[in-house]
Amino acid sequence: MVGAKKRKELAADLRAIFAAPAREQALRIASSVAEKWREEGHEKVAEHLEEHVEECLSCLSVPESHRRRIRTTNGQERLNQEIKRRTRVVRIFPNREACLRLVTALCVEQSEEWVTGRRYLDMEELRESRREGHHSEEVALMKR
Repeated sequence: MVGAKKRKELAADLRAIFAAPAREQALRIASSVAEKWREEGHEKVAEHLEEHVEECLSCLSVPESHRRRIRTTNGQERLNQEIKRRTRVVRIFPNREACLRLVTALCVEQSEEWVTGRRYLDMEELRESRREGHHSEEVALMKR
């Protein structure tokens, strides 16, 4: 779609969209970015951005401290690496169920670590954000 010389520029434009503090602002930035790339002769980039930006902005509905972790796959990739590392040690499983037990144990271990130890996401922040969101929705409805 975009040549090597323009990839850094496109990446910077995409980062600007995701760095927006609110969904509406992100949509405005996305619209201007799409127009910019259309004017530069990259019609497919502009079309793709316009068609798929909504799907990518769901991360803006959570608190800002959660966004980076939600919009990346780093947590999943780390879990996959650990599964790969641990299954290589075994090399050959006696049956499918043995492999499943190991993978399940690793998933449970990761979940427990996030709940009791190093938290991946602070769920209290999310609860507070949801409460504030519901409160602002109620106020908006009452004004109507």
